[in-house]
Amino acid sequence: MAEFDWSTTLQTLIERGSIDRARARAAMTEIMEGRATDAQIAAFVVALRAKGETAEEMTGMVEAMMDAAVTVEISRPVVDLVGTGGDRAGTFNISTTAAFVAAGAGAVVAKHGNRAVSSRAGSADVLEALGVVVDLEPEAAVELVERTGFGFFFAPRYHPAMRHAARVRRELGIRSVFNFLGPLCNPAGAERMAVGTSDPAMAELMIRVLAERGVDYGFVFYGEDGLDELTTTGPSFIYRLRDGEITHAEFTPEDFGVARSSLEALVGGDAEENAAITRAVLAGERGPRRDVVLVNATPAIVAAGLAEGFVPAMDLAAESIDSGAAAEVLARVVEESRRLADGPERLR
Repeated sequence: MAEFDWSTTLQTLIERGSIDRARARAAMTEIMEGRATDAQIAAFVVALRAKGETAEEMTGMVEAMMDAAVTVEISRPVVDLVGTGGDRAGTFNISTTAAFVAAGAGAVVAKHGNRAVSSRAGSADVLEALGVVVDLEPEAAVELVERTGFGFFFAPRYHPAMRHAARVRRELGIRSVFNFLGPLCNPAGAERMAVGTSDPAMAELMIRVLAERGVDYGFVFYGEDGLDELTTTGPSFIYRLRDGEITHAEFTPEDFGVARSSLEALVGGDAEENAAITRAVLAGERGPRRDVVLVNATPAIVAAGLAEGFVPAMDLAAESIDSGAAAEVLARVVEESRRLADGPERLR
């Protein structure tokens, strides 16, 4: 195999030119296979960030990440609710809580996530605090989805090649394209997606990557307040991908039938505190936290084909909580994940 031409690639990016999908894929493959030096990785991601990534570049990089990933197959179509993080708002784990609500409404959820990077509690941290075994073997994680309608796919287990970029990411200390690739690389091949981003400039690029990757039904959204969620403090902006067509719309809390809240009302704490909030919401506690969870469950419910629009999806989300279905999903996931983690006999 010919040696990858880093010099030409970096010169193109430094001159604010873009590279094509194939070259972006090749560059990312060099990184994933451990051949790129730290200097090359750093120069590559900084140059991309400085000139602005393109959807074509990101698609090529996602393809390389998935080439290197540990992937699984699930017998039913699955949906993922995931965010890029990075909003630094300190909210509780909204999308993780919403994932249980969506599952309680009938969606099959394959949630891809990690421990905290920029927040006090990532999805893996809060799930662990809830009693879920988060680092199951891939075969067991698939079985968890089949048994409960919800499974967690712990990013380091499925994307081990990302370790080659870990030191550079840590030492650079800036947000780079890597922060936006992970949510687009679900190891269960989710073809229905609800993705929040903290960077409005990336939203359209991310929905175009989902389209290039063949996602059937997807949403990418952000709050005007900077949240990588659908917010209840003001407007949210949503890109929708359906049958290959991308549309864009603005929604307010009133469009979802909920009251506006302050950002302070959505703030959480560490993993234990956020787990307590999740339990309270799933137990039926009313107020701003419930409202924002219902709102964020709706795109997953719609993408899963359970409702045609956000308003009927809100009704399904509310019923998921009020009937006890969402809390029952959590209880079963805790029980089954522990059983599946016990030993070789777990899958019999």
